[in-house]
Amino acid sequence: MEDLIDRIAADAGVEPGIAKKAVGMILLFLRSEGPKDEIQSLFAAVPGAAEAADEAANENGSGAFSGGLMGLAGQLTGLGLGMGEMQTFGREVFAYVREKAGDELVGEIVSAIPGLRQFL
Repeated sequence: MEDLIDRIAADAGVEPGIAKKAVGMILLFLRSEGPKDEIQSLFAAVPGAAEAADEAANENGSGAFSGGLMGLAGQLTGLGLGMGEMQTFGREVFAYVREKAGDELVGEIVSAIPGLRQFL
């Protein structure tokens, strides 16, 4: 997971701490909004993904994610990210997941969450 965070921080031009929080938020969003079986497969294939989502849930205070895609965008904006940076984060997270879990799984997840494709 550290290699993903370092890659995103460099590509988006943000501090690694911000990248780590954003990746955790994205993974928490996927766990909350995505198809359960596919997300379990994603977390099994991507070392550290479940832990990153858990950390984001703990920081969130409620232990869960709410608000759908717009809620995620609001939280990422709260970290100081603009739309371009959000798209960079989305592309990098899903490229990383593709490397670890394959195109088919990513396609199933993206297809199941309305509006997600626009951030990739």
